[in-house]
Amino acid sequence: MLGESRNPSAPPIDVPGTVLSATGVGAVTFGLIEGGSRGWTSPVILGSFAAGLALLAAFVVVEGRASTPMLPLRLFRQRLFTVSNTAMVVVGFALMGSSFFFSQFFVYVQGTSILVAGLQTLPVSLAMVIVSPYAGRLAARYGFRVVVSTGLALAGLGLLALGFVHADTGYGNVWWRLTVVGIGFALTMSPLTGAAIQAVSPQEGGLASGVSSTTRQIGAVLGVAVLGAIVHTRESGGASFESGLNSAFLAAGAVTLACAVFTGLWLTATGRRGAPGPNSQEAKQSVSRR
Repeated sequence: MLGESRNPSAPPIDVPGTVLSATGVGAVTFGLIEGGSRGWTSPVILGSFAAGLALLAAFVVVEGRASTPMLPLRLFRQRLFTVSNTAMVVVGFALMGSSFFFSQFFVYVQGTSILVAGLQTLPVSLAMVIVSPYAGRLAARYGFRVVVSTGLALAGLGLLALGFVHADTGYGNVWWRLTVVGIGFALTMSPLTGAAIQAVSPQEGGLASGVSSTTRQIGAVLGVAVLGAIVHTRESGGASFESGLNSAFLAAGAVTLACAVFTGLWLTATGRRGAPGPNSQEAKQSVSRR
């Protein structure tokens, strides 16, 4: 039987930071989700956006002054850390936001059953399962910038291609688009986490990994809210659900391609000064484990 163990030097929970971040993101998300139905200029929606931004601003101030913050803002002074987490927000936004509508396209636009629709969306998951184990190795060999930018470009092009599918588009002309999306995002996620970890000291590797996961989840929440708002707004304007989905896929693709350009210009091969490059043995071991 294992005895209980504790870390006596573990910092206390940052209650103010936790509350401010959760309520701030929640208020903004509420505004994005309800804006299409309540009206973007309604007092409730404008109030939720104002409250959300004020709470997030307070979160930044509190974290900057706290002795043991949940999110040390000094980490964002490292360009590699900042760029990798920014890109991870986009990954969560585009991947989870668009995935929310994949099965809806097959069910409500093409009229298939829920079971068949689930099977038809498998190319995304299968591509990610197959490609993901190689993403870290490719990043260790060719560098974060090349692999991540290539992956985002592929994912963006796949999403743009999905923006042109219709009710009469045969599945043989749809599955490859889903596959391209899956391959693209599979090439981005573990290298982005590895980049964030490489940007900080070894003692902060766990914190960096947690921040990377959190930014991806925040992006996912915003993706479902924003793309859902696009679909609802198009329908409110008289467009069909199919047209709304096409607009959502096109928007997700455009954002992903823009992020590909952003990472291509700003994602560096090394993080903190003196950190090992992507071709060093330490970096290979770190990235390959992810």
